[in-house]
Amino acid sequence: MMIQLMKEIFLSNEMRNICCCNVFTAGAVGSSITPEQTIISSPEGSNTTLTCTYDDSAVFLHWYQQKPESGPEFLLMISKTTETVKRAEHLEPRISIRLHENKKKVDLEIFPAAVSDSALYYCAMQPTVTQNSYTLYKK
Repeated sequence: MMIQLMKEIFLSNEMRNICCCNVFTAGAVGSSITPEQTIISSPEGSNTTLTCTYDDSAVFLHWYQQKPESGPEFLLMISKTTETVKRAEHLEPRISIRLHENKKKVDLEIFPAAVSDSALYYCAMQPTVTQNSYTLYKK
């Protein structure tokens, strides 16, 4: 699996900054999922949306969050065919996933945004690192 980090994270008391990176699935030649934005800055309390574009080979779409000095953690997964959503156990209801199948896009929506949401976010087409769609652990 190849992971390309696009930008660094910025932390601020007045603005919450989210960094999104690119994740390509291993073993699936020609398969890709790509973020539309590589860095987003949002005022605290605003509605923040991260968007990734995926190709036709996607079946499940995943979002992960990685805080500084921690491993990535599973947030949400959505099935492209049934739009069934799987959420991390303790995920706050203000964080959601939305599929736009006609546009081949998947959104991670955070409302209201908080400074504590500052992190690196991953979109993926399959469980990442451990193949476990609940929690990932730093190796």
